[in-house]
Amino acid sequence: MRISEILRRKGPDVVTVAPDATVRDLIRVLAENNVGAVVVSDDGEHIVGIASERDVVRRLHTVGADLLERPVSEIMTAVVHTCSPDDRVESLNKTMTQHRVRHLPVLQDGRMVGIVSIGDVVKSQISELETEREHLVRYLHG
Repeated sequence: MRISEILRRKGPDVVTVAPDATVRDLIRVLAENNVGAVVVSDDGEHIVGIASERDVVRRLHTVGADLLERPVSEIMTAVVHTCSPDDRVESLNKTMTQHRVRHLPVLQDGRMVGIVSIGDVVKSQISELETEREHLVRYLHG
């Protein structure tokens, strides 16, 4: 299965936050959208970084409550691993595991067209296994 199939099912929406937004704003956006990470972007198409709950917690531990008024750009991960709509889902397993990331923005022609989470990858793999199982059952009973 290709990433484009996952995006077709879940849609192209990507939750973003500006790099100059406060960490307090980031936390609000994460909570309101029930997501674990957001892409940091000035325009919603080009990636500046990615910020996750984990980034907040780790910096909160060292900086304290003052962190809430600092810009997201101070805590975001600037090196963002990405994928393309043509990539195969199986390749994301390796990328996500190797780089210890749970979210991969999807880029096409340098623009963000979606995001894939580890949950999306697992769902697609379960779906493929269920389909294979159904085919095998039909073959055996057919």
